[in-house]
Amino acid sequence: MPSPPVIVVEDDPFTRLIPLVLDPNASEERRAAFADFMSTDEPNFSDWCARVRDAAKGLYPCEVRMVTSEGEMRENLRDCVALVVESFRVTREDLAAAPRLQVLQKFGTGLRNIDTAACAERGVKLLTLRRRANISCAEHAFGLMLMLARKLDELHGLVTVERIEALQGSYRPYDRRHTPGGNYARLGGSRALNGATIGIIGLGEIGHEIAVRARAFDMTVLYHQRTRVPEVEERELKARHVPLSTLLAKSDWIVPQLPTLPSTRGLIGRAELGQIKPGACIINVANAAIIDREALVEALRDRKLGGVALDVHYQEPVADDDELLSFDNVIMTPRMAGSPRFNGLNDFEQLITGLARELA
Repeated sequence: MPSPPVIVVEDDPFTRLIPLVLDPNASEERRAAFADFMSTDEPNFSDWCARVRDAAKGLYPCEVRMVTSEGEMRENLRDCVALVVESFRVTREDLAAAPRLQVLQKFGTGLRNIDTAACAERGVKLLTLRRRANISCAEHAFGLMLMLARKLDELHGLVTVERIEALQGSYRPYDRRHTPGGNYARLGGSRALNGATIGIIGLGEIGHEIAVRARAFDMTVLYHQRTRVPEVEERELKARHVPLSTLLAKSDWIVPQLPTLPSTRGLIGRAELGQIKPGACIINVANAAIIDREALVEALRDRKLGGVALDVHYQEPVADDDELLSFDNVIMTPRMAGSPRFNGLNDFEQLITGLARELA
């Protein structure tokens, strides 16, 4: 009996779905953990696995090798027919060490970590995936932005005389013989996104999705990262690369969108928060550690910031007495940016069935 095909996969909390569908020797403990994780949106995870497995006929059963480093990836290239990577570099030398490789799947769309010319020369099919979870993160960032800009949390239910009086002390209608009747609750301080400046720190795949939506709001888009993106991408997004200090000083909305690395931890501290224009808001759906917590709390106490919205936190779940919960201009959501779970499930159904088609 021939050996099952080998697929090598860069280990990521979500790519761990692949062996649960394709490898009969996958961990039952992990299978149960994913069934629990997916249960909010997919109550029968085993049926989902079976449906995707059936749609990927010919690829099951296979051996899926999860690798946690580029070195471990290279040690497993000789036997693999398909390789799935997110951030690992795949070089010409790597491809030469993978004589059976037919398909290279990027878990995302950016190809800066892959030698695309070498893939073409060796006849390795290169697949990409525009991740639905990334799109959802961008949507959530704008949901938080709109919530702060339009004060939606304060306005919810503020439609009765009794509720307006409870908040404002009195209800005074406008003289409708002469004026329009908008904002009859008389709540001030809302703002528009149109014409505002958004500063995105890290124009990776989620940062790109955020910039696409900022363009739709007719916002001015600034971005900062160590390496400029190609000029064609800047033109597409109408985005301008600037130093971090310029971004902080000019942006009405600041969106850090960087991975959690030693180099990004505390990237925005007291000095950086001191450079932010008065009244600017911070939206963080990436990772809490980018912003120094004590410096952020101090800036909020001093009313230097117009608002902060966090979908990622310094402790999860957040402590009930966390001071960040006490500010009226802070919004906190329980790591919802990538949801619903069908974002990831649909991504991996597309990824797995795509591999099956190419390997058939």
